[in-house]
Amino acid sequence: MNLPSITKLIALVAFGSTLAAEPADFPLAPAQECRPRAGLPSFFAKATTAGAEVKVGYLGGSITAQPGWRPKTLAHFQKTFPTAKFSEINAAIGGTGSDLGVFRLKQDVLDAKPDLLFVEFAVNDGGAAPEQIFRCMEGIVRQTWRALPQCDIAFVYTITEQLAPPMLEGKFQRAASAMEKVADHYGIPTIHMCMEVARLAKAGKLVWKAPLPKTPEEKAKLGDQFVFAPDSVHPHVETGHELYLQAVARSLPVMREASKTAGPHKLGVPFTATNYEHAKLVPINAATLSKDFALLDAKTDAFGKRWANRMTALHKGSQPGATLTFKFKGTRAAIYDIIGPDCGQVIVTVDDQPARTVPRFDSYCTYHRLATLGLGTELPDKIHTVRIEIHAQQPDKAKILATRNNKMDKPERFDGTAFYPGAILLVGELMR
Repeated sequence: MNLPSITKLIALVAFGSTLAAEPADFPLAPAQECRPRAGLPSFFAKATTAGAEVKVGYLGGSITAQPGWRPKTLAHFQKTFPTAKFSEINAAIGGTGSDLGVFRLKQDVLDAKPDLLFVEFAVNDGGAAPEQIFRCMEGIVRQTWRALPQCDIAFVYTITEQLAPPMLEGKFQRAASAMEKVADHYGIPTIHMCMEVARLAKAGKLVWKAPLPKTPEEKAKLGDQFVFAPDSVHPHVETGHELYLQAVARSLPVMREASKTAGPHKLGVPFTATNYEHAKLVPINAATLSKDFALLDAKTDAFGKRWANRMTALHKGSQPGATLTFKFKGTRAAIYDIIGPDCGQVIVTVDDQPARTVPRFDSYCTYHRLATLGLGTELPDKIHTVRIEIHAQQPDKAKILATRNNKMDKPERFDGTAFYPGAILLVGELMR
């Protein structure tokens, strides 16, 4: 996915979901650049071992997907610890939060066996309830340490202009404050990469949204003002992401000082009993698919190859009436799919609940992107039956696109009722 696509998508998450009202009584954490807690003892032990190969995982959204703080910090690690060899596991997907990250963690990160895992979801979780953040972030921690007890974890936080007001008053935004609760419980270090951003903004020296100055005249006009991002969300690689790098660089010695003897992490008692430690991603071919669905084999299909690193069993159905069914025992389920110009809508039925029609097309669908089709959350922990059918009617795509001033450039590109399921996201077990 290219950056313009990511930028459009993150706007939906960061500026749409964050409009949800914030509970006035949720305690916001005092702003502090680094809370080292138990540090990163295993990471530092390995990073200072000559010849060691150190893998750093980056799980996050489009801010992490940018060629910014992620490659910059990796290069900083290599420079700081020159006798070790560093490599990255890039598990960033634009516009996604911890509610998808907790399901794709094993496939996208843990199977590659990282030594250090950064988790960046404070912006994309901006509209999520704290209780949901607890479940997902704790699920990420517990899955990681159950699979890789030696892997250290750090939470990193960012902000947007819309999420900035608490930071200007010396408090973390709500999502970061919720994540701090999980970090406290497990002794996980945290870094808020935007303390300097907030300081500049409060001093009136930050330009949230502007192109970088190119000419001497443009630079002179800015004076001592700092241009942060082109869109108030995704920092310029040359400016905003440099501040993020500097925050991590300043935090390394602090975390190193806090690090004691390296050893396996122990899970202990959960912070939230309903956390998503057992969240999983199940390839869609484990469901029952009608004959109208076809596998988009990455070896022979260009579209399938494009998504192969995220979906190993991507299927396409386009005939109205085509069905996908499965049973599971658990409390939450969703479909990990792709939406785009040729997609339509589906009819979803869970147990004996009334059927509902769910579009697989939205105002950003001038291109294809990863998405999730929610089926049920906080369900009774029992066996559930799911049936999904491709609807015969297409949504009014021109009308939907117009809500964001998008248009159908080529009508034939938008014609279709396609449904692209790739996996089932479960908190529970699939019933065979």
